[in-house]
Amino acid sequence: MPYAVDFTDVSTVGLESSPVADALAGLRANEARYFKNKYDITFTTVPADEAKDTLDWVTRILQEERGIKIASPALEVAEPNPEGIRWVYVFYESGLAINVLYTLAEGEKRAVGFKLSDGMEVPEELSAFKFARQKSKLAGTIRGSYFVIKNEH
Repeated sequence: MPYAVDFTDVSTVGLESSPVADALAGLRANEARYFKNKYDITFTTVPADEAKDTLDWVTRILQEERGIKIASPALEVAEPNPEGIRWVYVFYESGLAINVLYTLAEGEKRAVGFKLSDGMEVPEELSAFKFARQKSKLAGTIRGSYFVIKNEH
């Protein structure tokens, strides 16, 4: 069932099994606020098992671009898609959030971003990345990194 993320009243709905559920909910709310403010889009998530094709697309990009296989189970998927962009978020039980920004126009921005919830360790599969810190009123300290997508997906 779809869940419209509320960034004023942060909830752990759908994320309860995460050991850092409160921080992950704050991270999800932080993304929801961004999409509302920048694009006037309501950030809506669905359980990962209801978005298998989208999750498979993200998994394939990670594998083909960098040989990354995420160990943690996916909990939720969001696909806000501002005009001209396929933008997918996957929230994992470990507290990891991955977003794939894939502009539909040739030669534009295409990247994969990683964000770590406050309180979680860097997953082994992402240990090669350097993470920058960012403060968020909703999510505490967010650590983030990214890589540029080189191929067509």
